Formats: sequence, structure tokens, C-alpha cells
Amino acid sequence: EVQLVESGGGLVQPGGSLRLSCAASGFTFGSYGMSWVRQAPGKGPEWVSSINSGDNSTYYTDSVKGRFTISRDNAKNTLYLQLNSLNPEDTAVYYCAKGGGSDYYTPPERGQGTQVTVSS
Repeated sequence: EVQLVESGGGLVQPGGSLRLSCAASGFTFGSYGMSWVRQAPGKGPEWVSSINSGDNSTYYTDSVKGRFTISRDNAKNTLYLQLNSLNPEDTAVYYCAKGGGSDYYTPPERGQGTQVTVSS
């Protein structure tokens, strides 16, 4: 059974930073691309970032480029998302997802999410 458990969310002031983690189990983590997806209140899911298996190529939606960094540690079966220069528009529940994504596709297999709130 695939399990994805996110952590690291919280309340942060504009301009602040957070590091999200996702502990994965139930599948061969290193063999899969992985993604982060977020959902803001009253909106649909939004793909944020993906990282390939193998060469660890990374991809970002335009609104987070230069501010967020996705990474993975295959030895620990863990996916990360470093969030810098946060603004209120980044407020959302952030989900770890199995598989790659894009601006046109959000992978459906996700964890329970972790809340990120950006507010002064």
C-alpha cells in the first residue's frame, strides 16, 4: 500500500521560509518521479513541482520558480520542498504525490497534506 506522509507546514510571515518533507513507503521510491501539489481554499489542485527519478531533473510552475526547491533523498525514501520568499498567495494545503506532473496534470495519488499559511 502506498503511503505518503507530509510534514513541516505551519504559519509563517510573508518573506519567510519553510521546509516540507514527505515520507514515502509501500513502493520503490527511487524508481518514481515525485511531485508536490497544493490546493488553496476554494480552488482546485495546482501542480507545484516535480522531480524525476534517475537524473533528478526538476520542474516548477512559473509562480514558484526561483523561490521553491524540490529535492529527494532516495536512501531515506523522502521528498522535500524548500519554500522561500513566501507570500500570502502560497497559502494552501501542500500534498506530496507519486509520479510526475505539470501545469496540465496533477498526479492523483497523494498524501493527507500539510497546511502552509502565510500571514502577518
